[in-house]
Amino acid sequence: MEKTNIELLFKTLPIEISTFVNEYLISMELEKEKNKDAIKIAWATLESKVRKNKHGGGKIRLKKLEEKGKLSARKRIDELVDNPRDILEIGALAAENMYEKYGGCPSGGVVVVIGKIAGKSCVIVANDATVKAGAWFPMTAKKNLRAQEIAMENQIPIIYLVDSAGIFLPLQDQIFADKEDFGRIFRNNARMSSMGIVQIAAIMGSCVAGGAYLPIMSDESIIVEKTGSIFLAGSYLVKAAIGEKIDNETLGGADTHSSISGITDYKVKDDYAALSKIRSLVEKMGSRTKAGFTKSKAEPPKLPLEEIYGCLPRVRTQPYDTYNLLDHLVDINSMDEYKKEYGQTLVTTYAKIDGWSVGIVANQRKIVKSKTGEMQFGGVIYGDAADKATRFIANCNQRNIPLVFLQDVTGFMVGSKAEHGGIIKDGAKMVNAVSNSVVPKFTIVVGNSFGAGNYAMCGRSFDPRFMIAWPTAKIAVMGGAQASEVLLQIEKASSKKKNKKSQEQKEEDLKKEIQARYEEKTEILHAASQLWIDAVIDPVDTRKWISLGIEVANESPAQEKFNMGILQV
Repeated sequence: MEKTNIELLFKTLPIEISTFVNEYLISMELEKEKNKDAIKIAWATLESKVRKNKHGGGKIRLKKLEEKGKLSARKRIDELVDNPRDILEIGALAAENMYEKYGGCPSGGVVVVIGKIAGKSCVIVANDATVKAGAWFPMTAKKNLRAQEIAMENQIPIIYLVDSAGIFLPLQDQIFADKEDFGRIFRNNARMSSMGIVQIAAIMGSCVAGGAYLPIMSDESIIVEKTGSIFLAGSYLVKAAIGEKIDNETLGGADTHSSISGITDYKVKDDYAALSKIRSLVEKMGSRTKAGFTKSKAEPPKLPLEEIYGCLPRVRTQPYDTYNLLDHLVDINSMDEYKKEYGQTLVTTYAKIDGWSVGIVANQRKIVKSKTGEMQFGGVIYGDAADKATRFIANCNQRNIPLVFLQDVTGFMVGSKAEHGGIIKDGAKMVNAVSNSVVPKFTIVVGNSFGAGNYAMCGRSFDPRFMIAWPTAKIAVMGGAQASEVLLQIEKASSKKKNKKSQEQKEEDLKKEIQARYEEKTEILHAASQLWIDAVIDPVDTRKWISLGIEVANESPAQEKFNMGILQV
């Protein structure tokens, strides 16, 4: 309602009513501001950790790099991309609070971004030599594998800026031999080559042992004079193994591999020249067939994007209207809602985000009433909602429309009515549709992501192209309050105390302790450190991530036809 209309309304109301209405509006506005402050504080806390990680191993180590004539990993990326402000960083909080015994591993010891080089979307992987000389920790390998996965899924070039001392030996047993460990990277090198995905490696520092295969299994390799080196075994190990005395430069420096072994393709004088050479090579690449996703002129949302902070209540158990959230995200007047009055705990709608056509599946968090008179809890997936979502996902696949999942889900409905109504089979149909979807999927966790709801709403296991989260997000099997009750019962079953009063107090204290311990593992920082998500983002960047994500995905046409297989009826 416009301000002039509100003023006219107040003039016609009795003084008592107008006062009450005025106080109510003030309280609503105050509550909204408190919600904004809560999410901004949560984001500021996480952002401070991201900023700290950008210093890698610290300012002293950064200075030592400069003294060697080398750029830091992040400066290399900034020099390489067209616009550093338009990059998407993957796993900035990877390995957070891990490996403390060894001094930590900021951002997993490697920087991974998606950005444009000469107008072409690329994945860039840069070893951070300030973190244990760029050594590979278990999370370093996991993050590298995620980078390669992004390149393969979207069929875009991947650039390696190599500066690494190899596997971090104290943790070699956690990184060396398993399927998703260090060796998988070289398998992916070979697979990407067979798929026609361009790989370019710049050897800008050490490149030793098994890591030497990464640049050499790339399509083209560049080596920097004096600072770049590559060998299976360094001079110390060579002397120990076979008694040969030789220095590292003669063994595997730029001159050796450019003119004697022929291992590298280009020799350059410094980091800047290496980055310039990469840009020149990327610029000359030909174009490929696009996926054909629809993009029209971008329009702003109905409601200001910067006001999105006030959409979610700070008390996460309180309901809210998901339509209000969508009004801050999608282009104005672009929504065509599918089955609006059916299965209302899920919103399924065609829309546009920054001009890109998308299909949105979003959890509705307010209590709704079905046409049969059933009151349905917000954030819960009921059988009718699951059926609706299954059909909608199939429609988007038929029409080549990317899918966006907005998660704030506590799970599927439970109880005798739900079970007798076939909730398991309804949920299975939705999971089947998500699993077999061939259009790109993008998942944004804005609130809860609990239990099987995480799966049905395209959690990490279901291959979203990108999975990002707001600072308000939580990922777990169930909420902390419910989990603590279950775990308390387990603790009680193993305890045999006689003093009932004392026992009750101890149980309450134990419950609080269990809940605190459990909820620590549900916080989004934990999920980010484990790479369960690609990034924690400022909510105002949601449209940017979706838009750039679809632009990247548009480089990769579907490789197979949509087929859900056998469904329970």
